[in-house]
Amino acid sequence: MARPKSATHELKRDEILDAAARCFAERSYPAASMNDIAAACGTSKARLYHYYTAKDALLFDLLDRYTQRLLLLVAQVEAAAQRRRLDDRAALHELIRSFLAEYEHSATRHVALLNDVKFLSDAPDEALGGVSPRELILNRQRDIVAAVTRALRRAYPQALDERNEAARTMMLFGMINWTFTWLRPGGPMSYADFAEEVIALLERGMA
Repeated sequence: MARPKSATHELKRDEILDAAARCFAERSYPAASMNDIAAACGTSKARLYHYYTAKDALLFDLLDRYTQRLLLLVAQVEAAAQRRRLDDRAALHELIRSFLAEYEHSATRHVALLNDVKFLSDAPDEALGGVSPRELILNRQRDIVAAVTRALRRAYPQALDERNEAARTMMLFGMINWTFTWLRPGGPMSYADFAEEVIALLERGMA
């Protein structure tokens, strides 16, 4: 039997964020309380407030870190593709594999990104350069979408134009963004398997 954490256990921020993301996914952001998150961490609410002064500050940190992680993933895949001298289509395929590998291990954080941005403050924040927490995260999401659009355009130039590139980008995100609702670890299809299914569909539909 695992030894329970003591009330004085020095929680790491990532542990708090993981617990918060689970609570938000299971209960919804509005319904999850700081008491719920503290209990999920095995600590007191007072200890939790040592790290985060309010639930919205916790949500922002969760989404701030996760969107930075996704943008870093895009940059890492692009750099690796250049080093390996992959063609544009192979580079896009690696990006799809990398997104799905990340989604598998960050499912509850991904749920928060899809469902909870609307709960962030829309008041300008000088600490964020004058933009609001909500706008900062939305801008990061736009940057991720733009990066995927560019990758699609390079990979399938004959299939994308100004008329359809937004629709086809959203079709790709529609395939991969909601895997947390149905793709379960240990099921008949893995995230890696599903990545290959998505790639095969792109090849049949856009090549």
